[in-house]
Amino acid sequence: MTTTGAIAGAGARGAPAGPWWWARRRSLVLDSVLALLSAFECVLEGIAFAHKVGLPAVLGGVAGVPAGAVLLLRRRWPIAVVLVSIAITPAEMGLLLGVVGLYTLAASDVPRRITVVLAGASLAGTLIVTFASFHRDMAQDGYHPGFWLILVFSVVMSLGVTAPPLLLGLYVGARRRLVESLRERADGLERELSLLAERAEERAEWARNEERTRIAREMHDVVAHRVSLMVVHAAALQAVALKDPEKASRNAALVGDMGRQALTELREMLGVLRTASEGAVSAPAAAPAAPPERLAAVAAAASARLSASDGDGDGPRLGRLDDLVGQSRAAGMAVELMVEGEERAYEPRVERTAYRVVQEALTNVHKHAPGAKAMVRLAHREAEVALQVENGPSDGGPDAGLPSGGNGLVGMRERVTALGGVFVSGPTDAGGFRVSAVIPSRP
Repeated sequence: MTTTGAIAGAGARGAPAGPWWWARRRSLVLDSVLALLSAFECVLEGIAFAHKVGLPAVLGGVAGVPAGAVLLLRRRWPIAVVLVSIAITPAEMGLLLGVVGLYTLAASDVPRRITVVLAGASLAGTLIVTFASFHRDMAQDGYHPGFWLILVFSVVMSLGVTAPPLLLGLYVGARRRLVESLRERADGLERELSLLAERAEERAEWARNEERTRIAREMHDVVAHRVSLMVVHAAALQAVALKDPEKASRNAALVGDMGRQALTELREMLGVLRTASEGAVSAPAAAPAAPPERLAAVAAAASARLSASDGDGDGPRLGRLDDLVGQSRAAGMAVELMVEGEERAYEPRVERTAYRVVQEALTNVHKHAPGAKAMVRLAHREAEVALQVENGPSDGGPDAGLPSGGNGLVGMRERVTALGGVFVSGPTDAGGFRVSAVIPSRP
């Protein structure tokens, strides 16, 4: 036996729980009233049937009470209620029990084949009893209608008793299942929307972290190199200030140039970020973006503007490696630049990454190997550009005292691998250090 869909549905909706198998207290009240009416009907019909067959009236009344009261179990065991109604049909009892039982059975989750079989049995029992009762009553009144007239009347009466509750129950059950299906679908869509919102927030957070890392890497590459050269020149200025005033003047001029360049690049980068942020915040007020989406938009705009600024004529590119090497030479480093292959233009992000790798590698030489000689090799190949910056061991010159955060090599590796390239770094057998990178020409 199975419970009806109403119990499961009401329980799922969080309705006030009733006792035993009732989902709500009003369902208990309704079933109790129906059971009392059914029991009262069965008692009356049982007494009448006992008179007809010559049994004590009390016996018929006592048998009608439990038979009618079984309607109290209709929500828990609808099949049992219908079976009881079929069993007492020959005694011309349980009209209300049969009608309500068929309705409950049709509206429940009982398999349809069982419903059809029990409905057919109820129809057949009602038809037989109605046919016999009509024939007997007509004979007692001295009227003898034809067989077909009695059969048609019995069929109409049987269908009138069984068909309406059965069809109504099927309709109510189908409607209830449809409502539950729509509710489950709505709950599923709500969960899916919630999941999509969480994923969107995660993607926005990931985008923010990526842009923070990229902006930090850009600022590190822009500022660290300039400031490192400024510190080297300042140390040289301090060393020769009294001995060679002319050289000290040149070093001071170089320090000033480096400082102005660093400030200019830093100001441009901060201007890009400020413009991107203002553009994202000034979105139409009619459709404000959620905080994660707005921050992701700021990050995306900043990334686009940084890429565009690096890709124009003033951004870092391989054609400026001579100037980059010249700056290190002016700081006292012995640097040699070797270029192999036919020079050609690459995508802005490829040239920017290659330039930054060389820049950071030379900065590391200034920091960790003062006075060492460096070799910069650039190879233009068919489908890639190869870079190598190698320095020898430090000659024991004075340490400039440049701080190191340990992010230079990490940033270079991230830049190169993001374009599908290969990055390798490590000490050489001669006691120096080597940085190598191979970047696809079409990432």
